[in-house]
Amino acid sequence: MRCCLIPVALLFAVPVHAADTTLLPPTVREMLEAAIANGNETDIATVAKIARQTNPGSADEIQQLVNSWKERTKATHDTVIREASFAELWTGRVEAGGFRSTGSTSEIGISASATATRNGLQWSHKLSASADYRRANGVTSRERYFASYEPKYQFDPRGFAYGLAQFERDTSIGYDERYTASAGVGYKLIVSKPVDLLVDIGPSVRHAKYLIGVRETKLGARGSMALAWRASPTLTFKQTAAGYAESDVYSLNALTSMETKVTTRWSAALSYNVQYESETLLSSRNFNTLSRVTLSYDF
Repeated sequence: MRCCLIPVALLFAVPVHAADTTLLPPTVREMLEAAIANGNETDIATVAKIARQTNPGSADEIQQLVNSWKERTKATHDTVIREASFAELWTGRVEAGGFRSTGSTSEIGISASATATRNGLQWSHKLSASADYRRANGVTSRERYFASYEPKYQFDPRGFAYGLAQFERDTSIGYDERYTASAGVGYKLIVSKPVDLLVDIGPSVRHAKYLIGVRETKLGARGSMALAWRASPTLTFKQTAAGYAESDVYSLNALTSMETKVTTRWSAALSYNVQYESETLLSSRNFNTLSRVTLSYDF
């Protein structure tokens, strides 16, 4: 009888190793599921971080819950985009600023712009328009209008192809009309939460009509860059630049801005614009700068 009991005793004496993970306490799971139900990504990340710190043995289960939410959210997002018409899912921004001075000189200046963007699964579309007007002592010193359409096709997570159709009118440098068309490729050099940086390059063609009535068409190359640095949830620094090189002339337009969130939809911005033309109708070289303080609304 004793001999029969030994194997049984040995069986129960074999140590049972504790699992590397433990079940997530119900109260913690309920808190995380409540955050997921609200759908706020910042709240979910905060709750998940605290849950991992207080329950390190349940880290895998916590991450699984978060990953499952991300997969469901992406699937829903992709379905909405796939089923939407081209006229839907547009977002935009309108921006305006101005000044007026009286006394020894009477001067007025107005600046306004608008953008509309639609981001699809691979295609994105951007419409832009802006106007700058300045008049001093009864004489118009600046009158510039700009409009563009830029489609992009994302062929991998960082690489893309772009197209561009653009219109300009700038009487201060002698252009009554200037049209630009370009197509090329680009690459996202940096993609992160605080910083985004992309560049693109391609051939271009420009057709200009001068104030004196002369027209000309030139082939060349175009390159641009766009940098955004989100220094904090409410403060963003941006730098954009676009350059054109043709057989005998080249031009550059660069915009540096600092933007701060006032409310969810309202923002205030300080910007500095540099426009350079190596040769214009009015002079052998033209270099203009424009500082703006504007208020914008997102919709």
